[in-house]
Amino acid sequence: MKFLSYAAAAVMAATPVLAQESTDPIKLTLHDWSGQLITTTLMGEVLKEAGYNVEYVQADYIAQFAGLKTGDLHVAMEIWETTGREAMDEATASGNVVNQGETGMIAIEEWWYPAYMEERCPGLPNWEALKDCADAFSTPETAPLGRYLGGPVTWGGFDEERVEALGLDFEVIHAGTDAALFAELESAYQRQDPIMLWIYSPHWAPAKYDGKFVKFPEYSSECYADASVGINPDAAYDCGKPTGPIWKVSWAGLDDKWPNAGKAIRNFDIDNAAMGAMVADVDLNGKSVDETVAAWMADNKDVWSSWIAN
Repeated sequence: MKFLSYAAAAVMAATPVLAQESTDPIKLTLHDWSGQLITTTLMGEVLKEAGYNVEYVQADYIAQFAGLKTGDLHVAMEIWETTGREAMDEATASGNVVNQGETGMIAIEEWWYPAYMEERCPGLPNWEALKDCADAFSTPETAPLGRYLGGPVTWGGFDEERVEALGLDFEVIHAGTDAALFAELESAYQRQDPIMLWIYSPHWAPAKYDGKFVKFPEYSSECYADASVGINPDAAYDCGKPTGPIWKVSWAGLDDKWPNAGKAIRNFDIDNAAMGAMVADVDLNGKSVDETVAAWMADNKDVWSSWIAN
């Protein structure tokens, strides 16, 4: 009862201010992986609790920036330092998109292999081992080249460029969906079949499966931008992927039209462990995104109510 009084007071305190804000729907973008659907739905449902109209819009991860620049889209809750930094920096430099800060989650996205592959490819996790044992990762469709199973094409990641820059005898095959990516991992892992694929965190997979990320040459922004930097003087992307925060971004007009929504979005904060547990509920335990978000909100009222308190 004590909390209910606090939450009610927070919403009541916001009401006079909200009355001065637009009643138009705030459009939040949805993508094609479970964690992002959870993050976005969680933010949207919290905004609804604060009295806002919310609309979820399916959008391409990189192409969404065009809509954010024009104000046709308003909020993107997960821009990963690993794959979205270039697009985010270009959009914010235009003045039409604003970086609303970190989500609290730290992104890792990289080539990953099951531990049993180390017997077939000695020298792993050092990337140079792949020069001598690419065939250990081959499949009938790629032999004699090894197969690297990348994420959906819309995720970016520069994997084809990395393979060429580092002279790796691998063919990049893109999974059609997030679900297909991890279904292949499950199938290969159960049969101890060769597999090298894109794994990311926060996610349940690195905890469920025994394996490691490949250690590529250390990432630098210069490695991506300047071919002369790195071990291959003639090619960019001759290094690993970056790691770092997962960011929130918005249309630059958000704070003028919905100022307290902007504050709530900046206040949003959740860590890898909490998100990984929710992704596991959806991907492994058969719960819907809506059920998972509702359960988290029921268990963490003091957390999310603080995001919308003035």
